[in-house]
Amino acid sequence: MQPGAAEEQHLTEKPSGLAKPVGKGFTLIELLVTLAVIVIMVTVAVPGFQRFSARNEVAAEVMRIKSALAMARNTAITRRKTISVCASPNPPDANCTLDDWSHDWVIVEGRATGGDLSDSTVLRVLPSPGDAEISFSRSDRPVRYGALGKASGHNGTFDICGEKEKSAHVVVSNFGRVRTCTQESRCFEEK
Repeated sequence: MQPGAAEEQHLTEKPSGLAKPVGKGFTLIELLVTLAVIVIMVTVAVPGFQRFSARNEVAAEVMRIKSALAMARNTAITRRKTISVCASPNPPDANCTLDDWSHDWVIVEGRATGGDLSDSTVLRVLPSPGDAEISFSRSDRPVRYGALGKASGHNGTFDICGEKEKSAHVVVSNFGRVRTCTQESRCFEEK
């Protein structure tokens, strides 16, 4: 043998007992630990996401109501005419439902007395809120703005009830201004 042949042979042989063959894939323990971590994360994340979605649903509805009322008030001031806001199950139908504000909203030029829209011009239809329930404290009349932007006699409070006991209140003052209120919810009282 040549002088370097023994060393070459030694370098090319696998050392016995020192290295294990490299496995392809995961062991059962690794898979179980990964699965346990995923289950824990989902258990913590899903309820938080549901509460987040419920809060966003109510917040979006508050913004929709405030925008509709601001639009109606601005239109009343700009046109110097009476503008009313009410809910209608089939807009631009000939009448409004004054006791269920969960339908599409209509902004009309006119008084909408008793929910009758026959003598009113429909200016805008706003789509219904989806899953949120909306009620108005003055369920016998629409929200009505006069030529000066006042809602005298047609003021009140909207209660927005969402899922997961999330709620909000939108208050329309006699002067026609709109604000949100953080008071105790009447949405989830036992009946």
